[in-house]
Amino acid sequence: MKKTRPILWILILAAVASAGYYGWHKYGSPDAGKAQTAQKGPPRTPPIPVSVTPVQKVDFPVYLTGLGTVQGFNTVQVRTRVDGQIDKIAFTEGQIVKEGELLASIDPRPYQATLDQAKAKKAQDEANLANANLELQRAMKLGEFATAQRVDSQRSTVAQLTAQIAADEAAIANAQTQLDYTQVKAPITGVAGLRQVDVGNIATASSQTGIVTITQVEPISVIFTAPEDQLPYISEGQKAGALKVIAFTTDGKKTLAEGKLAVINNQVDTTSGTIRLKAVFDNKDHSLWPGQSVSTRLLVRTLKDATVVPDDAVQHSTNGLYAYTVNQDNKAEVHKIKVSYAIDGHSVVDEGLTPGQQVITGGQFKVQPGSLVSTAVASSEPGQNKVRRE
Repeated sequence: MKKTRPILWILILAAVASAGYYGWHKYGSPDAGKAQTAQKGPPRTPPIPVSVTPVQKVDFPVYLTGLGTVQGFNTVQVRTRVDGQIDKIAFTEGQIVKEGELLASIDPRPYQATLDQAKAKKAQDEANLANANLELQRAMKLGEFATAQRVDSQRSTVAQLTAQIAADEAAIANAQTQLDYTQVKAPITGVAGLRQVDVGNIATASSQTGIVTITQVEPISVIFTAPEDQLPYISEGQKAGALKVIAFTTDGKKTLAEGKLAVINNQVDTTSGTIRLKAVFDNKDHSLWPGQSVSTRLLVRTLKDATVVPDDAVQHSTNGLYAYTVNQDNKAEVHKIKVSYAIDGHSVVDEGLTPGQQVITGGQFKVQPGSLVSTAVASSEPGQNKVRRE
């Protein structure tokens, strides 16, 4: 028994040493780590999430944007044409007055008296004419017993009185006109401004103040400018028909009205290099008001079958513009592009992209050429989520 115990311990120690060497060789040596790494392969980079949209081929409207000022289609400062005391103001400030409506009344009594006097003068001259005609008839009946001088003199008297009656009729017409002017009426249909005189004041025809200003707002006009280099396109478009003009608020967020280009000014402003334009709007809802500042868009032309992408797809670099697309392997590709127009969040691409390509519109800051990406496409279907994963 004493001899077998050392042998047993020696066998146990040998077994433990063999197991330790085997474990170190398999799991602890540098060669073992390299072998395991070689079996696993290099770590895989996760795909980069991006948003994409297809490159479209559509008709693209080209607008010229600018700033304009609304003006009344017609503006009249109403003044009295006769002198006198104002007896009545017949309008309310801010009221829409119709053409021919009474605005104010001036004391008519002096002018009525003048009219009556002219009528009386005509009646007197008509009586004198009638008497002169009787005298002429009697002289002509006397025949050879009346001298030729008497007959000629009487004929002259009749002619003078006939002319006097014609002058009386003109005086009556003038007096009637002056009397009519005591009723100040609206010359156009429009909105009455602030009253500039009150009842009891003396109005004079020579006064520059006037009674009220009336501005026509249906229709109404907008004066705006465009760069002179766009004048050929504007003139060409005008030949095909009136060009559409859209008026917005100055921040461009709200559409106010749509109208037509009516007038191109007869000369270019050499100091600014712009041409003045006038557009006319129906303005039935009075969304435009005289003196208001607006932002304008003039539809110059429409590009047929243009290649269009969202502005978010267009990237800038020192070498120019570029955009990323996603190929069939879900890898990013870079394309140099040329853009001619950028309006309402969309750009017209003249070179570099073709319709149908999937262009990246979001997440480009992480993308490099050849990067693996996962795409999210905006859905245009109503009632669906705005973004869907592919």
